[in-house]
Amino acid sequence: MLDVVGKQLTTDDVRRLAHPMTGGVILFARHFEGRAQLHALTDAIRAVRDDLLIAVDHEGGRVQRFRTDGFTVLPAMGRLGALWDRDVLHATKVTTAVGYVLASELRACGIDMSFTPVLDLNYGQSQVIGDRAFHGDPRVVTMLAKSLNHGLALAGMANCGKHFPGHGYAGADSHVAMPTDDRPLEAILADDVAPYDWLGMSLASVLPAHVIYTQVDAKPAGFSRVWLQDILRERLRFQGAIFSDDLSMEAARQGGTLTEAATAALQAGCDMVLICNQPEEAEKVLDALRFTPSKESRQRLKAMRPRGKALKWSRLMAEPEYQQAKTLLRNTFP
Repeated sequence: MLDVVGKQLTTDDVRRLAHPMTGGVILFARHFEGRAQLHALTDAIRAVRDDLLIAVDHEGGRVQRFRTDGFTVLPAMGRLGALWDRDVLHATKVTTAVGYVLASELRACGIDMSFTPVLDLNYGQSQVIGDRAFHGDPRVVTMLAKSLNHGLALAGMANCGKHFPGHGYAGADSHVAMPTDDRPLEAILADDVAPYDWLGMSLASVLPAHVIYTQVDAKPAGFSRVWLQDILRERLRFQGAIFSDDLSMEAARQGGTLTEAATAALQAGCDMVLICNQPEEAEKVLDALRFTPSKESRQRLKAMRPRGKALKWSRLMAEPEYQQAKTLLRNTFP
């Protein structure tokens, strides 16, 4: 999965998208100037390859790529956790509405999935996670994530839990440094991993953390067969897709060159690897990569495609369920 250069496709973009090793496109705020332009861009991507997965990091709070021209500005997940502490049932209802609004607006613009929900626990010590986490209690994280996933599913969108097995305890930001977590495996399994276990079949995909858990494996989780195979697949019996975190991040440099990192992540058990904000470098990886995905891996990725026909924006605006969800959000977070 890679990104395109700008707000419209270039001939270089078209060549990269047509490459047989390309599996998806990830969009950022720099790809957006308005809904009409965004929809034209996703249509142009589909015209090149209609099997590509078009994704975005669109969580709410400070990680929301599109927030003008009609897009609902969504609350940080930490605000939903605070709401839970005041009123459990209202919090679950509002969180389902967040998932539904998030997914239905993205799908109306031709986007297949958002990398959400964040399942990290808020220990109050990770700058990069912070209020992106629902709560510090894994039980609350699980219940709110289940509500968010339900809202996504009502709009036909799959979900992606991140950052497995948990980024909340590690203080460093993996975009610019190599975070480590020195706790024993038992502690991580009891707390941070619990939401992945409890969500069970309702979790469609997982994105591992670029964090080294020093007492478990010397490799970051996204390159670790211990984490992805022994624990996620075998111990938790997870059947869904695994996406790597961005291999351009500082913490992924442990994997050597981008091609070596992509190969290592795929061999560890990722179904798709992300290279963000470096389309030309991503193309070198496409050309150099020697990897044949298994039939099971292709099926897992196919299951990430959205279900049902997306409503056009004008139809969505008139839909009673959407209006009800918007009203609930507006009344809760005026």
